[in-house]
Amino acid sequence: MPLNAATEAARLSVAPMMDWTDRHCRYLHRLLSRDTLLYTEMVTAPALVRGGALHLLDHDPAEHPVALQLGGSDPKELAQAARLGAQAGYDEINLNVGCPSDRVQSGTFGAVLMKQPALVADCVAEMIAAVEVDVTVKCRIGVDDQNPEEVLPEFLARIVAAGCTRVIIHARKAWLQGLSPKENREVPPLDYPLVHRMKQYFPNLHISINGGITSLDQAEAFLDGGLDGVMIGRAAYHQPADILCQADRRIFGRGRDSTPEDAVRAMVPYIEAHLSAGGKLNQITRHMLGLFAGRPGARGWRRTLSEGATRPGAGPELVLGALEEIEALAVRQEAV
Repeated sequence: MPLNAATEAARLSVAPMMDWTDRHCRYLHRLLSRDTLLYTEMVTAPALVRGGALHLLDHDPAEHPVALQLGGSDPKELAQAARLGAQAGYDEINLNVGCPSDRVQSGTFGAVLMKQPALVADCVAEMIAAVEVDVTVKCRIGVDDQNPEEVLPEFLARIVAAGCTRVIIHARKAWLQGLSPKENREVPPLDYPLVHRMKQYFPNLHISINGGITSLDQAEAFLDGGLDGVMIGRAAYHQPADILCQADRRIFGRGRDSTPEDAVRAMVPYIEAHLSAGGKLNQITRHMLGLFAGRPGARGWRRTLSEGATRPGAGPELVLGALEEIEALAVRQEAV
């Protein structure tokens, strides 16, 4: 059976990140990589079903393959939200069982659901019954004082029995009390070997690994080691060119490397359309600040965009002017 678009693309994905992976960010990332799977920020099922906030499902057709991440804990409500996501055209619906924030816990979803694998299984089963696209789960290896060696296999067995065929495992515990969401991404130790053992226990389950991965070299090592996919978060956002410009060739074995310079130029029509619709330049350029990270002129690029994009009347000429500075600096350095 051939892989569907989302499963094939899940070989490398950019993590769902609140306040970061909005539609403007995803459009930019798609210019850098045609094949990498992109994820929305988490959208809560109550916001869609009870709140009618269908604008949260807005995305550009160019973003595909793209997945919608949902937060919630009511199986029927999640099924309705999944149906709305599938109708909106998303290639995958993902259930968040990993976010540790207080706000998420109070809604009884996110990482706190690691304590209720039977409920998660019910949610997954209802979502799968509601849609034809893939339903996946993103989870932690455990929470608080749980023993991951015991709880993670049970958790995976439950969702597999419910029909889930693809999971993303953030290879850290989450501490629901005492650590901020930021600390929960950094303080609990990573346990990559445990994720590899899960692949041995569940050979037919498509497992992607997430957490602390900062390079394509690491991603290739995980794939060579037998895992099915790699999800990268902060590094893909803060240094997108380092992760995405070579991804199609190195991870998917096709296409040519892209360049951040070409991506900037390709963003101009998108920026113009956004401004014409009443949007603001900085809503887009805030996602472009890291495009030249590690390169000469990166600081000037960030400064120009950060300071200029909020000024009244700022438009694509600001971005193109900053790009000219980057390219001129590169030419001068080559001449030395």
